[in-house]
Amino acid sequence: GADPDFAEPCRFVGEYASHAYFCNIMLPAHLDGAPDHRDHGWVLLNVPSFHCDPGRDGTRSGRAVILDMGRRLALVLGRADYCGVNKKTMFTIMNFVSPGRGQLSMHCSANVGSGGDAAILFGLSGTGKTTLSADPDRDLIGDDEHIWTGSGIANYEAGCYAKLIDLDKQAEPVIAAALSMKGTLIENVPAVDGRTLAVTHPQDLDLRDRSITENTRFAYPLECNPHVAPGHRGPHPTTIVLLTADAFGVLPPVAILDPDDVMYHFVTGFTAKLAGTEVGVTEPAATFSPCFGAPFMSRKPDVYARLLKQRMHEHRARCVLLNTGWSGGAYGAGRRMPLPVTRRLLDAALAGEFDDVATRTHPILGLRMPVTCDGIDDEILDPRATWDDPDAYDVAAVRLRDLFRTNFSRQGYAQMGIAAAM
Repeated sequence: GADPDFAEPCRFVGEYASHAYFCNIMLPAHLDGAPDHRDHGWVLLNVPSFHCDPGRDGTRSGRAVILDMGRRLALVLGRADYCGVNKKTMFTIMNFVSPGRGQLSMHCSANVGSGGDAAILFGLSGTGKTTLSADPDRDLIGDDEHIWTGSGIANYEAGCYAKLIDLDKQAEPVIAAALSMKGTLIENVPAVDGRTLAVTHPQDLDLRDRSITENTRFAYPLECNPHVAPGHRGPHPTTIVLLTADAFGVLPPVAILDPDDVMYHFVTGFTAKLAGTEVGVTEPAATFSPCFGAPFMSRKPDVYARLLKQRMHEHRARCVLLNTGWSGGAYGAGRRMPLPVTRRLLDAALAGEFDDVATRTHPILGLRMPVTCDGIDDEILDPRATWDDPDAYDVAAVRLRDLFRTNFSRQGYAQMGIAAAM
């Protein structure tokens, strides 16, 4: 972590040099005031050659991530498909340790404007955290994992970990430029035209190539970004964004949330498992992931939700739900929300343009939708108006609402004191 008061020292031991190099990029080093890893620090041991036997070892497959919180030991065992397992293991640890100290651990990106207006963007992999936080007009704090303390927000990491598949270099110039910089690590992208990777310039790679996997990735130091917040830290956020990628094409591109709405949508964590970000997923499928990061959240959802509500109340933060998914129909019929539209809506939220805007309430989902936004066609703001068949939209909206209600009931959120918003 970038905050020495809440950092956890760790040491990586593994079989792959690429994993060690990845950890050198992603995990902060030489942090003044932080404890030394030799002083009761964590040990992350990654052994891809050890294949677990479920019958012998009590695991669910040949691969396992095992955490011993008492001995401060993390084991990553079995075939290692990508480097990200190392950072997510440490993130899971921080998600257990930090709330125990009264600090909010978050699966989010964060940046800060020139006026000191910080923002955090919650969301699962593939929903736009990295892309949207890489804003040339704002200083990047981090793209994936953060802590919110009494002093503000701080990155857990020293690098970014971006998806490369189908990267649009015009739409994402910051990430595209980082491809050519020294100190980066590209994985799962094959060579081009029979050339070896050693003689292939990174800008010449075919970023549409899925022959190895959809999950092509690239790790790079935060300093590859042209604008980075000093110390990878920032003040208390004024804007909170909940990102979702709605595969049904039902949710509006933006909705304004009050504090109770935030609690509901935060623990619900609705999005889509996007192709390439989850094992075995080749097309988007609806999912509910509490706190937008259920696999890594090692405490119950209400622990994080209460801390979020407390921090929002203390610092008067506004919140919006931003849908980076589909419009005009479900996946396969509609189209993905254009990135320039999403960026404009995000800019409007950050600037407070929705604080006093006229709104309409969604008749089925109960969401407050702005009726206008400078630079955006009003029709886009109303998801029903983007469908060729409004009646079909209503059917899809009722179906999605019922999925929300079923999930809310199944998880017992009402018993946790969280109000239903649908």
